[in-house]
Amino acid sequence: MPSFCASRIQTLVLVGVVFLLGARTLCRSQAALLLEQPYGVFGEINPTGHNAVYLARVCAETPVQLRRCRPGEYGAVIARYQGIDGYDWIAIPLIPYLYSVNDVSEVPERVDRATVERLRLHYRETGLKDLSDHVMNGNLVHGGWTELVGAAYERRIYAFWFQTDPAQDEALMERLNDRPNQTKFSLLFSNCADFARTVLNSYFPKRFRRSIFPDAGMTTPKQIAFKLVRYGRKHPDAHLTVFEIPQVPGYRRLSHSNKDVSESLVTTVYAVPLALVNPWLTGGIAVDYIVRGRYHIIPKHPQVLGPDKLAQLSLPVPSFMETAGAETAAPVAPANASADASTAPSPVSADIGNSP
Repeated sequence: MPSFCASRIQTLVLVGVVFLLGARTLCRSQAALLLEQPYGVFGEINPTGHNAVYLARVCAETPVQLRRCRPGEYGAVIARYQGIDGYDWIAIPLIPYLYSVNDVSEVPERVDRATVERLRLHYRETGLKDLSDHVMNGNLVHGGWTELVGAAYERRIYAFWFQTDPAQDEALMERLNDRPNQTKFSLLFSNCADFARTVLNSYFPKRFRRSIFPDAGMTTPKQIAFKLVRYGRKHPDAHLTVFEIPQVPGYRRLSHSNKDVSESLVTTVYAVPLALVNPWLTGGIAVDYIVRGRYHIIPKHPQVLGPDKLAQLSLPVPSFMETAGAETAAPVAPANASADASTAPSPVSADIGNSP
């Protein structure tokens, strides 16, 4: 009898441990920094791209009001934009943000300009009713409501996925809901990457600051992504993993890789007039780019998430991580390298990214 009781006690203890571990896994939350490539004419002028933040457990009640997600919802993408009815940030559900539709079954395999405009206008009438009718469409200089939906028709996007605590999501949601949502957009000092930096600091306090080199004190999307990669390299418990959300073909030429400030000045047409005006400054920027600015943040084979695989972003642990060993690392390649969808990805590890 004593041995039988001891056996039962051991069994109950084991069951309790398994339950607690399972509960801990279920209580995890997820988020991702989105690094969006530059495109079009403005992308040639300013090749830094765009940052947004995806939250898997926070959803958009309206574009300017957040709530907890309900079962089956994919979460929301939150970012700072210019020219959106005076708001500082806007939240859009993940699927419409990428494809201008509410269900992944409605995403076309190829699109033309007329299709993109039709899908956007339809979502404007149904999902963006809370925005003023006077919000402009956007132009070469200023953004507009069209940049809120259908992002994957314009460019390739990389999602830097990491685990969070639900309490952190709750605190961030309450803070964004309670504070005045009024725009202070500035390309130099209060841009989309600055907003992403502020959000990431709520999860990883004091980890994301402005950089004198290679960004001349500005905050750029690539620099924020690099700092998150560096954090994930030092903290494996964050399970930082890079996914690729491909650009839907047909509407635009393929977007191109993100650049920081020094890389933009040295590798674009800006280099010629800058060298004529101040060759010493140009030389210094070139040296800074060579020494500090050439770092890779995209693995060679990130897992490609098409519309039918986006649920991976909202899982407590992406399904591939249940079978792939956490010690396996994807090789490093430049940010504009093509991805092989058949290759299983791995969490970011110490060999990704070189310190600038």
